[in-house]
Amino acid sequence: PDVIIEAQFDDNDAEHGQDHLQDTLTDDIKKLSLDTAEKGDGVHRTRQDDGPKVNDPRLLPDESLQRTAKVVYILEKKHSRAATGFIKLLADRNSELFKRCAMFSPVDHRVPRVYVPLADCPPDFVTKPEAYSQMLFICRIVDWKEDCNFASGQLCKSLGQAGEIEPESEGILTEYGVDFSDFSPEVLECLPQNLPWVISPGELAKRRDLR
Repeated sequence: PDVIIEAQFDDNDAEHGQDHLQDTLTDDIKKLSLDTAEKGDGVHRTRQDDGPKVNDPRLLPDESLQRTAKVVYILEKKHSRAATGFIKLLADRNSELFKRCAMFSPVDHRVPRVYVPLADCPPDFVTKPEAYSQMLFICRIVDWKEDCNFASGQLCKSLGQAGEIEPESEGILTEYGVDFSDFSPEVLECLPQNLPWVISPGELAKRRDLR
């Protein structure tokens, strides 16, 4: 059968790479001919979706190359290491880990699952795990070993039932490291004390009203 082989190469390699390209195409055609002959009688069609197998990557188009890299250093840890999620018992009830840890599954799937100590869980969690299946918890990752699929962490607090506004809001604020504690007395003293307070006409005339 007829075989059409296409190849692309840079103009810079045209002077020195033409002979190499022709040799490569010749070898590929020979291999295809041998493969067809070994299959015996009948019609066999050979399709090369990825083009010829060229050892020199400079002869390949840019869209055929996959750029790779690796992390060499962490400049700054931006994530708060806190996550909102649910706790559940480990699947293997006969393992030693089952007696010591529970599994924390974050709501955000970008965060890994975490082993948390049973001591951090509610006292009746082992006997009544279904009672906490819809209970939101805050977990903070403390370690993640290179040879372990799951991180290690500690349960910080119970937020409440999933789906309610208060627990969900507190979980989001904690994950992003937002301080939502009450304002201190020093901050409250900066506010107007004589209530009800209104904007004076002179101040209002100097400002753009965005209400």
